[in-house]
Amino acid sequence: MMSGRKIQWACVNVCRMVVALTFILSGFVKAVDPLGTQYKIHDYLAAAGMADIVPDVVTLGLSVLLAAVEFSMGVFLLFAIHRRTVSRLMLAFMAVMTPLTLWLALTDPVKDCGCFGDAVVLTNWETFAKNVVLLVCTFVIFRRPMMMVRFISKTNQWIILNYTVLFILASSVYCLYYLPVLDFRPYHVGADIKKGMEIPDGAEQPQFETTFILEKNGTRKEFTVDNYPDSTWTFVDSKTVQTAAGYVPEIHDFYMQTLDGEEDVTDKILDEEGHTFLLISPHIEQADDLNFGDIDVIYEYCIDHGYSFRCLTASNEDAIQRWRDITGAEYEFLHADETTLKTVIRSNPGLMLLKHGVVLWKWSHNDLPDLDENAPRLEDTVYGTVKQESFTETVTEIVLWFMLPLMLLTFADRMWAWTGWLRKKKNSNKRYQRLNKKNMRKKIVAGNWKMNMNLQEGVALAKELNEALTADKPNCDVIICTPFIHLASVAQILDKDVIGLGAENCADKEKGAYTGEVSAEMVKSTGAQYVILGHSERRGYYGETPEILKEKTLLALKNGLKVIFCIGESLEEREANKQNEVVKAELEGSVFNLTAEEFKNIVIAYEPIWAIGTGKTATSEQAEEIHAYIRSIIAEKYGEDVANETSILYGGSCKASNAPELFAKEDIDGGLIGGASLKAADFKGIIDAWK
Repeated sequence: MMSGRKIQWACVNVCRMVVALTFILSGFVKAVDPLGTQYKIHDYLAAAGMADIVPDVVTLGLSVLLAAVEFSMGVFLLFAIHRRTVSRLMLAFMAVMTPLTLWLALTDPVKDCGCFGDAVVLTNWETFAKNVVLLVCTFVIFRRPMMMVRFISKTNQWIILNYTVLFILASSVYCLYYLPVLDFRPYHVGADIKKGMEIPDGAEQPQFETTFILEKNGTRKEFTVDNYPDSTWTFVDSKTVQTAAGYVPEIHDFYMQTLDGEEDVTDKILDEEGHTFLLISPHIEQADDLNFGDIDVIYEYCIDHGYSFRCLTASNEDAIQRWRDITGAEYEFLHADETTLKTVIRSNPGLMLLKHGVVLWKWSHNDLPDLDENAPRLEDTVYGTVKQESFTETVTEIVLWFMLPLMLLTFADRMWAWTGWLRKKKNSNKRYQRLNKKNMRKKIVAGNWKMNMNLQEGVALAKELNEALTADKPNCDVIICTPFIHLASVAQILDKDVIGLGAENCADKEKGAYTGEVSAEMVKSTGAQYVILGHSERRGYYGETPEILKEKTLLALKNGLKVIFCIGESLEEREANKQNEVVKAELEGSVFNLTAEEFKNIVIAYEPIWAIGTGKTATSEQAEEIHAYIRSIIAEKYGEDVANETSILYGGSCKASNAPELFAKEDIDGGLIGGASLKAADFKGIIDAWK
């Protein structure tokens, strides 16, 4: 069975994937169709009566920004970049969007929320349900953001962050200048417009109900066809309501009619056997006229080769005449629905090529085909048949455009870091050698539980730590030192390759009539590998002298235990600037009698007594200074090699917040942790400082 922590880990990462992929899809389909998103924003503003207040440039900017934010947040969550910050932003975003979509579902100002553009159309209630799921998922992620597994190292996060924002903004600009690289609308290249307008035989028809209001002798009543009364009733009014939607074809609002409105030419144009060019401009008064010369050239090409060329617009005749005056346009103009024209092509103007109602090609006004008087007939060019587009190939190309540069940038970043490190190495060889010697030493984080937790609580904590560190391997040696009652039980739980076990003390006698004492042999028999000796609390509360500690150390080593030996000065000694004298005397009195070979089993823990449990912490510079001094006196006694192999831990109120700064110092090889080791999350936070 999975443990509670593993279940949490699985839930967080499943929720992370659900939210990330949803945001990436939502942001991307908006980014590749920024005009479509702008139109949807305009629909919302119209429902709120603000459509005429907010300029188009603002709604277009909001469209691009919204797409970039959604896509980028999804990618950051997918790669676990800035996990805490992104999880908070996600939760805040969903906390706003969920009640907003509830309001949309209740009031129904627009039929389609547009959250996935035209790729996936959801009703407002479906959108609200989706957002409820996402809100729950983002809350799960928010509670345990550090459980998200990284897909890229922390040092390379900036590459993902910057390139993602650049990529999605560039995608929107590209699709604005040309056309959306993915077209999910019913007028995409290859679509048969007339077929899309067909209603299948036997399809459900829309249902209507008419109510008649009649009057007789001053009394008015409502009747239906089923209970219509006799002729003595006088007709007053009637009302008809639709009771069932019926089948609605994919294309249901496409029409083309003459400017005077007298003739619908839709079927005529869609049934034409030859090629037909349609210049699409929802509002021709707002159309870009910079490329009208190229449009006129294509029109002349059509005249020369017998192809049809017409312009569809929703604008009035004054706007059409103004376009004619500016461009000299001689082609025919037809009226069509504004919303339909915006759906047909995301460009104003845009150009579409049809043949027998099938969409062959579409172009933005910025990327018109090169068809002049010297060009061959369409039948002899690529434009004569449907443009060959593969959805799968397009998506693959987009993914590669995103992933390949990221991989190259990451590789370049690592190479730059490596060559920079080599340069620094050459420039400061002495510094390099010292760092290299530090890397030879064991990095250790040891927990000292002191007199806390009963047996059951201690076993539970040990299990939690073991599971957490087994799942997320530490980059250092981890040791937990427990009260005697826990040792044997905890030893059965721990994976010795992940967590070492130690006692908090042992007796200075080998065996005998010493009631209440626990010998080094007994400690070793429980499965422990370490023992803490010389802790300031043992020295202060129980009067342990250097001679007693000397005996304890010898017995511990004799029984195969490694010793975490504590030294440190009091506040009075620190203020008197006697810290160096104190630590030197403590080493000389208890462990400097050992041989060099024996001393290799000693781990020194420097604990400024004035910083233990007081909330005070020695600065990293103060800690480094005394650690360097301790290493120097070890070198004086045993030589540089032994000194460089000896791990020296800091034991003064070390927390996850200050551990990275402390552990970055040359002579600090880890920490002996007190209160922060009693909670798995706090202790692991310190362990993770080595990462």
